[in-house]
Amino acid sequence: MFGVGMGEFLGLVVLGLFLVGPDKLPNAAKDFARFLHKVRNFTSYASRELKQNLGPGFEDLDVSDLTPKNLAKKVLGNAMDDVKPVAQEVKRQSKEIKDVAKIDPDLL
Repeated sequence: MFGVGMGEFLGLVVLGLFLVGPDKLPNAAKDFARFLHKVRNFTSYASRELKQNLGPGFEDLDVSDLTPKNLAKKVLGNAMDDVKPVAQEVKRQSKEIKDVAKIDPDLL
């Protein structure tokens, strides 16, 4: 979770021991866990409300698709799908023109 390995976790525990103290560390850990739980509930509630308020057709909306990076990738990917057939046709036509326009070396 959060890309934290065992070494980083132990480092955070030691840092917590120094900052909070050994007697208050369990309560601080509980408070942090409660905070994470509230954030998770808030984000799930917000995404559920967003889907409901957008109306029909958006039931399968993934909120992570709304990040600028993913949105740009999706839009550009769709645009590239529209351009591919045109590019293939241009390549085909240019090959045909090349084949027709070959100069006979004996004429030079």
